[in-house]
Order: sequence, then C-alpha cells, then structure tokens
Amino acid sequence: MSTLEINLKDKSYPIYVEEGLITKIGEMLKGIIEAKKVAVITDTNVGALYSEIVMNSLNTAGFSPCLIQVEPGEKSKSCDTLMKVYKKLIMNKISRWDMVLALGGGVVGDLAGFAAATYLRGIPYVQVPTSLLAQVDSSIGGKVGIDLPEGKNLIGSFYHPLAVFIDPKVLLTLNARFFSDGMAEVVKYGCIRDSALFERLLSFETKEELLEHMEDIILACLSVKKQVVEEDERDMGSRMILNFGHTLGHAIEKYFGYTTYTHGEAVAMGMYQVTKRSEELGITANNTSTLLKKVLLKYNLPYKLPPVNKPELIANMSTDKKGSGSYLNIVLLKSIGECFVKKIAQEEIPKFFAL
Repeated sequence: MSTLEINLKDKSYPIYVEEGLITKIGEMLKGIIEAKKVAVITDTNVGALYSEIVMNSLNTAGFSPCLIQVEPGEKSKSCDTLMKVYKKLIMNKISRWDMVLALGGGVVGDLAGFAAATYLRGIPYVQVPTSLLAQVDSSIGGKVGIDLPEGKNLIGSFYHPLAVFIDPKVLLTLNARFFSDGMAEVVKYGCIRDSALFERLLSFETKEELLEHMEDIILACLSVKKQVVEEDERDMGSRMILNFGHTLGHAIEKYFGYTTYTHGEAVAMGMYQVTKRSEELGITANNTSTLLKKVLLKYNLPYKLPPVNKPELIANMSTDKKGSGSYLNIVLLKSIGECFVKKIAQEEIPKFFAL
C-alpha cells in the first residue's frame, strides 16, 4: 500500500492507494473513527457495481451503514439533490458522531463532501473515489460544493476528509469515454508541473501498458496536488495553477448544458485553446500546443473548440469564480511542466482568446 499525507495548518489526513482497497474500507475505517453509522452516498451507476462490496465491508467491521443514491451526472450537483440528501441523512438519524462516505466520481465527491460540511454544521467524511478524474484530482484538496444555473461550483466550501481511499483496480470498470475524461486531468498535471509525467504519457504504446503503471501515474498526480494544496490551501495564490484549462472548460460545459461534453473533454479543449493562443502571442514556447494536441489525441480527447455563440461563451467565462469583477486569472504555460497565472481584464477576454 502506498500512502501520502496531506499536511495543512489545521488538519492532516492520509491518502491510501492500493489495488483491492475497496474491499477493506470497513477495516481501514476502524482505525480512523469510532462512528457507529456510516451514510454511503453514491450514484446509481457506481452503486450497482460497488455499494454491496462497501456495505458488506462496513457491516463486517461493525459499522451500521445506510445507502443514499443519486442520479449520475453533473446535474446531481444541485440544490434539489442536496436537499434530498439532507432528508435521507435525517431519515437515517445520522448524528454529528456518525460519518459520510463518498463513493463515486467527482460529482458524488463534491456533493457528498458539501453535504457533510453543512449537515449539523459539519460531520466527518471520507472519500472513496471510483473515477480516474476523482482519484487524481477532485477527491483531495478539500474543495466541495454544488453548481448553480449561473455556473459550476458557485456554492461550496473547503472541507477536508478524514482520509481518501484509492483503489486503482476499480478503473477497469470505467467505460472508455470516462477513462479518457480522467486522463485530461492527468495530462493537466504533466503540463503544469511534471514534464517527466507528460513524457511518460506520450511514451505508452497501449492502454494496457498505461494501466500497468496506473498506480504510479496516480501517485505522480497526487504528489503534485499535495504540494500545491499545502502551499495554498484556500486557492488564493499558487493553487490556481490547478485550474489550467478550466476557465474555458467550465464555460464550454455550461454553454452545452453539462450534457454534451464531460468535464475532462471540456478541460482538454480549454487547455489546448489557451495554449495555442498563448503560443501565438509569444508567451508559450514554440511547439507546446503541438505536443499537447498529440497527447490529447492519444487519449481520445478533443482539442478543437466546437461551433459556439462567442458572446455567450465569453459571458460564461466572465462568471468564473477564479477572478474578480474586473479581471480573470488565466493559467498559462511557459513550456510543458512550467506554468504561471496571468490576470486578464474582462474587456480583454475576447481579444486574448481570439473570440
């Protein structure tokens, strides 16, 4: 078993990575918390695959688990779904001495984490991420929240889990599209701070070869995120680099109603488009966008911006939470493995993105 520790000013917590770990969740939790009841929050897709395994593990370890299932997809990160989760926590008499277990991808992790952060003014929770995107990115760092019609993650908090349990073996049940979805975040980590990781991604000849090294790939991404989160827990400085490709990506997701493109697909387009443009402006080293396009195509991710109403897309970017009323913080590459944050005035957005 590989272990990383997130060390923050007021809290530390472990991340465990091991194949088959999902079958030992109950045993692992016994050494972390004395709670009796565990509310397992998942979606119906993940629940069909793994809820019985996790519930049995919790029962065997002496916990009293209950299962709360939501519909899969970004639309479950909503006020309506959150209210339903609160009601089920109340129905199951979950107290402040009990806990929440988030079993699923990024949507479930964000929703369940925010429910835990706000129910009874905060109860303990753990993350058991089952998607590649959640395993390498969203399950650690403490960002939890839900969406509003006006944009993604506009209601949220920083609320860290007691622990994160990552089982790379569950990735074998992901369909090809959602595996690629997670690879967008892996590519992001290579772009912003790990050129060796980026080169490894280019070197793999088959998906089978990639999967053989998946634990190492996950740990490489987590090591970058650990460092960044410890530097800037509240996302006011260096942590913004984790948003590479996300400003345009979130705008694309919103434009298409969170149904046409996955998060990773939208971020892939955002990373390429901003890099191509910054290269044209002489900010980014020549050939960087070509390398990025190559790795995106290798992992079946889009790079071309689809036909859009440009003023509407710009308006979507203007509501991005990573800026103020007068400017946006855009993450740009100097080269693969090196990035920085650039402030762009709102009125300069169309010109900068050539929209």
